[in-house]
Amino acid sequence: MKIQKIKIDHIPALLYGEKSETLILAVHGSHSSKIDDCIWILAEEATKQGCQVLSFDLPRHGERVYEEAPCMVQKCVEELKSVLQYAKGLAKQISLFGCSMGAYFSLLAFAAEPLEKAWFLSPVTDMEPIIRNIMGFCGITEKELEALGTVENPIETLYWDDYQYVKAHPIDAWNPPTHILRGETDTLCEKAYVTAFAERFGCILEEQPGGEHWFHTTEELEYFRNWLKKRL
Repeated sequence: MKIQKIKIDHIPALLYGEKSETLILAVHGSHSSKIDDCIWILAEEATKQGCQVLSFDLPRHGERVYEEAPCMVQKCVEELKSVLQYAKGLAKQISLFGCSMGAYFSLLAFAAEPLEKAWFLSPVTDMEPIIRNIMGFCGITEKELEALGTVENPIETLYWDDYQYVKAHPIDAWNPPTHILRGETDTLCEKAYVTAFAERFGCILEEQPGGEHWFHTTEELEYFRNWLKKRL
């Protein structure tokens, strides 16, 4: 599999496969990078079908881990839009793969884009309840988060500005034919929210029995690979 290291403005990125009229833009999740196991598997399977894959590092991830600016929702959305414009210069048909938070950023950034297809792994489809759950874990109220601005914690750093942005930008449109895979025991992205999203926008939802949020075991990754083979 051919792999080309590039930069999109200042953003480190990788192109997997030969140039093609079809390209999948892959967006990784939190605490991950452009070479995440799930993206590597996606690239292996997609390039076999003559499709090119483009992945990149979100702020404070991968090669950008030492950046000072935090990884905040609005910044990620802006970067995704820039990366998509670059992708449009490479291929006529653009599809999307999003993992966890990468799926959520994509929902915000690409709602109005004419994407061919989308595949989501363990997607965050509603960020507000997750933020509220983390606030509960930290034992803080909405007013306290506003006063503090930023709250570090073992799960995910909370930002008041992120919380306000998320509340002001609900996911109210999504058009591409979409396949979703989640783990049966995923406690981060609660089933009720993912199911509601799938039903609202006509997505095909599949669960891996016993699977978790983070697909990382041999069994989980093999299930993911077989799911891709069926759905690509």
